[in-house]
Amino acid sequence: MTGQKIGRYEVLRLLGKGGMAEVFRVRAAAGPFAGTEFALKRLLPALREDTEAVKLFTAEAELSRHLHHPNIVEVVDVGREGASIFMVMELVDGRDVGQIIKRCRQKKVQWPVDFAVYLARVLLDALGYAHEAKDPSGHPLGVIHCDVSPSNFFVSRTGHLKLGDFGVARSLIVGGPEQVMGKPYYLSPEALEGRLTPAVDLWAVAVTLYELLTLQRPFQGKTPDEVFARIRASDYPPLRSLRPDVPRVIEGLVARAFDVDPELRFRTAAEFVEELVPLIDERVGTDLAVSSLVRGLFGTAD
Repeated sequence: MTGQKIGRYEVLRLLGKGGMAEVFRVRAAAGPFAGTEFALKRLLPALREDTEAVKLFTAEAELSRHLHHPNIVEVVDVGREGASIFMVMELVDGRDVGQIIKRCRQKKVQWPVDFAVYLARVLLDALGYAHEAKDPSGHPLGVIHCDVSPSNFFVSRTGHLKLGDFGVARSLIVGGPEQVMGKPYYLSPEALEGRLTPAVDLWAVAVTLYELLTLQRPFQGKTPDEVFARIRASDYPPLRSLRPDVPRVIEGLVARAFDVDPELRFRTAAEFVEELVPLIDERVGTDLAVSSLVRGLFGTAD
């Protein structure tokens, strides 16, 4: 595939492949961005005749084009070549938070508390923007990401933090979802029942924060049913039982985010951020500091 072209983009290498799409590192061969490298996401060949898959991929592309935020991966182009649908996004040259957590486990090092809280705050800023986003005409989009998890949050080598992959995102304004999708470990109790609100994303942020601090998921089990039962009951090991140096106030915020009563949880991303901001030391929690630590974990050439 290397050296071939997709539209006006030259393929440099395959970055990854999932159940619905493949992602390539590409270079623009023509147009206003000629010479610039991007990530190109293309629907898998086997799904090009799948009406539902095409519909989902097209919806992601159109929805993503309306989102312009420093902490959300920017979509710069959407195109079609024959039966192939693709979208071109800014290239985040770095690691996703899932890879970071895995490397911390491998090296038996703890991710700093300040950095964990900072990453959660950045993630919430991005989601708060998406939840309130409007189209060019000023109409609310009602975006809910639906798949917030460490593997969809990226740290670049140059200090940029980006939320990506709106592949299963939903717009409540346009018809609403038929089902809630996403990774089971990060679903809220309401999501398990098929009810979709921005609270789905806020719950997933709390799971991600817990995982950054403890290097393990809060809700575990030998079977999916066991995991779902623990999610519904908010049955998880208290933060400080796994990491005693976590301040009690942070343990309390996570407990609130996981409350079995949704009315007692954070209602909006902004409300969650408001509680986190006083806990962030701005001299420590910065994009560049996080990026520097990631480079230290993986090495500059890794």
